[in-house]
Amino acid sequence: MMAEIAVVPVGVRLTTDIEYRPDRLNPYRARVRWFDPATKRRLSLSEGKADEDEAQEWLQSIIEAAEAGLSPSLATMKLAEYGNANMDLALRGLELKTLDPYLSGWRMRVVPALGHLAVRMITNGAVDRTVQNWIADELSRSTVKNTIAVLVRVMEQAVRDGIIKVNPARVTGWQKLYKQAEDELLDPRALALPDWETLVALADALVAASHDEYRGWGEVVIFAACTAARIGEISGCRVGDIDTTQWIWTVRRQTTPAPGGLTDKGTKGKRARKVPIVEEIRPLVAQRILSAGPNPDARLFTGPRGGRISTAVLRDATHWDDVVTKLGYEHLRRHDLRHTALTWFADAGVQVHVLRRIAGHGSLTTTQRYLHPDVHKITAAGAALSAHFTALRAPRSLPSPIVMTR
Repeated sequence: MMAEIAVVPVGVRLTTDIEYRPDRLNPYRARVRWFDPATKRRLSLSEGKADEDEAQEWLQSIIEAAEAGLSPSLATMKLAEYGNANMDLALRGLELKTLDPYLSGWRMRVVPALGHLAVRMITNGAVDRTVQNWIADELSRSTVKNTIAVLVRVMEQAVRDGIIKVNPARVTGWQKLYKQAEDELLDPRALALPDWETLVALADALVAASHDEYRGWGEVVIFAACTAARIGEISGCRVGDIDTTQWIWTVRRQTTPAPGGLTDKGTKGKRARKVPIVEEIRPLVAQRILSAGPNPDARLFTGPRGGRISTAVLRDATHWDDVVTKLGYEHLRRHDLRHTALTWFADAGVQVHVLRRIAGHGSLTTTQRYLHPDVHKITAAGAALSAHFTALRAPRSLPSPIVMTR
């Protein structure tokens, strides 16, 4: 299909079309072409979309941007590209001591999380969820503050350039979210699912709510709740990482957002760790290995079209928020599957130093939060007895000598 739209404000005539290419992962290619008034060159932009409606929406966004006086190239510019090109303007007036933490926040957190999105496509909701993820990753309060600050400045520059009308990075209430996250981390057991039956019911409900009822989403959920792994680590799992003789998974990598889409990198803390695969999920894992084929680098878990998965992909594909609310677990997030596994391991009597290795925690204090309260009482009783023994062994002062007087 082909259509022509005259864009009066900038005097540019856009030509748009949508081409269907059935052999592609995103088969609907939306394309816009125009003549640059300054260079007289014919330019074009295109993006592949999953369906025709998405392609039409993309074209409509280009048309609306052109009507507002923006060239198609500027209207589709990704945040990473825009920020890097305009960082000096965005950060003008800052002291040198402030630049380093701002630039670090941009490079290490903003770009991986949001850099692949067009500036015009970044919403307040997207920023809000991203900030929540930073908090859930246990970043310090000052780190989160500096990271939000640099994002706010870049998006404010986009407002001045006329790319967007309102700055979506001016999120409020994140300090309250930070306090809530801190409270949850003090009692992660409260976030765990109660039992195996509840986990299976959750997995089945998520599958039922997904497009074409893709069984893989339920398998990801069950696997996460039995291995204490993050969703990104599950996405990064390869067939060769699974030892089916001893039934141990060596966690080596994770899938994370990056400019241009999802990418794989080392695990949090950059340390590989070994996780047991319990009997209940071994048939599931064996079937996934069989389906993946003989290539040891094949992914154990993928989306329905073979792509990488992330916590956001899982949420959107399964209508997670709606499903967990209907089941009475409206507080439940994807990361809480990890809390579930660690709680279950602790209740099964796994020693705390072993649990720490399974979780990949840097601090033993973090791991101890998963222990049952009764265990804390027993530990405290042991500490009290040790203190008593210490007091008994302490040298007593000798009595004063008796002085005889006449």
